[in-house]
Amino acid sequence: MKTPLCNFCLKSGIFCSKCEALLRDGKVSELDVNTAKILLDLQQSYPILQDVIFLRAAESGSVLAVVVGRGDLQKILSSEGRLIRDLSERTGKRIKILEGYSTPRRFLEELFAPASILTINTVWLPDGTTETKVILSRRDSRHLPSSVDTLGELARKIRGIVLRVEPEEG
Repeated sequence: MKTPLCNFCLKSGIFCSKCEALLRDGKVSELDVNTAKILLDLQQSYPILQDVIFLRAAESGSVLAVVVGRGDLQKILSSEGRLIRDLSERTGKRIKILEGYSTPRRFLEELFAPASILTINTVWLPDGTTETKVILSRRDSRHLPSSVDTLGELARKIRGIVLRVEPEEG
């Protein structure tokens, strides 16, 4: 598995100067370290993880979002859910796997899956900031993987996207 940190540093718990600098500068969080350690440990049972790029992790409420490289989502899903179930048992959180290099629309579709997004718009606010307005189909809004607040916090932590989520009108 490829991570921002050295595999040796993750296994030993003693960080080299490069990894120590990543931690000190805030480019890697303690959550990233703990999640990478668990994934590295799971690599023994799931050899597919050897080809996966772990980018970062974020948590909100009872959900842990694991951000992986392009194409790695399908590799992880190929374990028929066993890998996600084992990761969930070890972390005590519900797991959401997201691709880090995807477009903003694709990222939001993965975040809200299995609910489907009808429309995504950018809302320009008077103070110069923007919000991303997501409109969900009314029947799919009950299939959200977590609360809207949890999903919004994950979007902000991972991609810096401020969300406004609404059901379709009518």
